[in-house]
Amino acid sequence: MTAPQPPATPTHLLRTHSSSITTVFVSYDNERIYSGDTSGLVVVTSTRSLRPITKWNPHTDSLLGIEEWGNRVITHARDNKLHVWTRVEELSLSARVGSVAQSVGEQVLPNLCYSMDVNALNYCRFSLLPYTSDQAQAFVALPNLVDSTSADIWNLPSCERIHAAVGQTGKVSLFNSNPVERSKTGIIMSLHIFKAPQDEPSSSTSNGELRLLCAYESGSVTLRRYARADKATSVEGAGWEVIWDVKVHAETIMAMRVSRNNSFALTVSADHLVGRYDLGVCLQSLYGSIP
Repeated sequence: MTAPQPPATPTHLLRTHSSSITTVFVSYDNERIYSGDTSGLVVVTSTRSLRPITKWNPHTDSLLGIEEWGNRVITHARDNKLHVWTRVEELSLSARVGSVAQSVGEQVLPNLCYSMDVNALNYCRFSLLPYTSDQAQAFVALPNLVDSTSADIWNLPSCERIHAAVGQTGKVSLFNSNPVERSKTGIIMSLHIFKAPQDEPSSSTSNGELRLLCAYESGSVTLRRYARADKATSVEGAGWEVIWDVKVHAETIMAMRVSRNNSFALTVSADHLVGRYDLGVCLQSLYGSIP
């Protein structure tokens, strides 16, 4: 039996953090690397020079997520805050040639545009869905402010809640001492908001409909769609229908990632399985797992 290949040697090591890194995001044009750590520090690194463009402390607790949104940057952390910042641009090559490199103290810092109070109990990062061609407006999905087993969908930049408590089940009080009676799924561990693909053959009315994929503490994954075309807002999950609900994992889902074209999702858990879910079908049986 041949010995396993050794791990690949890194091409570069970016030593810009003194605390453990908790989230990384690469810009869609591959020009910038965003990294956040447990101290609340965010560093933006140029992929060309491999030097920091800027660094700042947007939060007082561990980062959960960072993402570019047009000319803005969204940061989300365990301090129950979601901030929207201006994006700092790297100096052009002509501006850098012949000049002394900027020190950390001279780096331009992003400006805070606005903030939202959020529920970070779940360790669940936000999910962003721009829905205008100029990316001026977007939906952002987050765990519900009170009930961590359901989700809220907000509009940016207005910070208005469009859909409240998506996935809320039953009428049992949130303050019931028995959490099993409140929800059998447990809290949301990861979520993803997207629009149904335009070429999906299921029905003409489903083209472009809003969908929400949630991964839970119980190991289950649920895909929902908003079925009310006559009403743009909802409360207590009204109008949201379950497309399918499957359970591949026996343990809590630790992470979930969705493909860029929203055709499939992958989940990992402490049970040593990788779950794969087809988001283009509506049959509960069409899923699989990889040991």
